[in-house]
Amino acid sequence: RSSRFGYCSLQKMRTESRETGDRIMLNADKTVLITGATGQQGGAVIRHMLAKGWHLRALTRNSSGDTALNLAHQGVELAQGDLDDLASLEHAAHGVYGIYSLQNFWTVGAQREVQQGKNLADVAKKAGVEHFVYSSVGGAERNSGIGHWATKWEVEQYIRKLSLPATMIRPAAFMENYYSEQTEIGILQGKFTDAVRADKPYQTIAVDDIGAFVALVFDRPKEFIGQVLEIAGSELTNPQAAEVFSRVLGKPVEFQELPMPVVQSVLGEEYYQMYRWFNEEGFKANIAELRRRYPEVHLHTLEEWLRSEGWQKHV
Repeated sequence: RSSRFGYCSLQKMRTESRETGDRIMLNADKTVLITGATGQQGGAVIRHMLAKGWHLRALTRNSSGDTALNLAHQGVELAQGDLDDLASLEHAAHGVYGIYSLQNFWTVGAQREVQQGKNLADVAKKAGVEHFVYSSVGGAERNSGIGHWATKWEVEQYIRKLSLPATMIRPAAFMENYYSEQTEIGILQGKFTDAVRADKPYQTIAVDDIGAFVALVFDRPKEFIGQVLEIAGSELTNPQAAEVFSRVLGKPVEFQELPMPVVQSVLGEEYYQMYRWFNEEGFKANIAELRRRYPEVHLHTLEEWLRSEGWQKHV
């Protein structure tokens, strides 16, 4: 009986291995255009999609830059272009199977972010793209009053209006935000300061896990086209996060709540509205269900991410 079980398990492993190999071979025949390729999120998408055998084309404004050349060395095709330039987008999208659409509010502002998102959707429609994956934000549909949430919701609605075969990826806050200069310095000095209330759970996700989800979505179009995927890997209150920092760093880290009037006066209205929403609403990804349904993604907890990033070496 045990030997039969072992034989069945071995057969199952061989079948899964063969199916994975077949899928990688099929992926190599399809090209996916990646926007935001030289940023941290686009870079994570590229890493995971290359591992699954996809042929990738990266849109870049500077194909001779160090980051772009590094992508080329990994086998990524470079397409010189700009999200504001329809002609360059049409050239970059020629013959592609899929597009990963990512725009950055913080570098271009609200109006251009929306227009860039619409430009790419229009080009995808014209090119007959078979799978369009849009990088949105958790809670985009919930009328948050946050500028860079509203822009993404507008682009989402436009994609639906065009009836593109699309998947919306809605990540929670990035764990990488803990690297922002003042936050990281404060944590390393034993003081974690943030404006999310001490009693309010706050969801985060490692950027690498976003890349893993995007690769999964492109790998399984029948399952994900037409779907919205809210994703996060950790849900902790800030005092709980401080305990994790303490454990990883091996020294006490205390949470200090930043008053909302200080956020408004020092950081400005956009951050004020964002933290107001975090405190009143917040991200609502079903993390337990994500782990159950997609174990291959290996979602990082905050502690796992900190250790993988080497925070324990700071002490």
